[in-house]
Amino acid sequence: MQNLLWRSRSILGGCLMLLSAPLWALPAGSYDFGQPAPAAKATRSVEVVMGDMSFNPKALEIKAGETVRFVLINKGQLLHEFNLGNAAMHAEHQQEMLKMQQSGMLTPTGMKAMDHGAMGHGSMAGMDHGMQHDDPNSVLVEPGKQAELTWTFSKSGNLEFACNIPGHYQAGMVGKLTVTP
Repeated sequence: MQNLLWRSRSILGGCLMLLSAPLWALPAGSYDFGQPAPAAKATRSVEVVMGDMSFNPKALEIKAGETVRFVLINKGQLLHEFNLGNAAMHAEHQQEMLKMQQSGMLTPTGMKAMDHGAMGHGSMAGMDHGMQHDDPNSVLVEPGKQAELTWTFSKSGNLEFACNIPGHYQAGMVGKLTVTP
């Protein structure tokens, strides 16, 4: 009987552990509004010019089911980001970008690879060793450079494309993206 009770506690403990897993943890590339796609699948290309604190165009309309290849041209003097999401996703990503800036990984004009072990932080508890910018719905574009992001939009709704580098969104570097049925 005692062995059975121990097994029950063990199973219950395992269930509690499973239930405590974060609900936001989705497989890489899983977003309710769509997913990344190869450029060859794009039904059209849209050029977006990034200036310092601006996007041109400021608004885009896309049809649900459409695959769009965004060609991103940074004509500004600063590093900029093109990130697809809703306002809440951008607010969360801005906090991540702020941490990257504070760590020295994110500079005004680029990204640096950080080797925390070489900096003597290898054994520090709480350090984010996986700090990187690799979200499939986002791309960083250095000054004078060009990049691409191809995305299939799965459902209609209102989204934003934004630069979440600290202060850029707040300075107006955000555009409306409407996905129509």
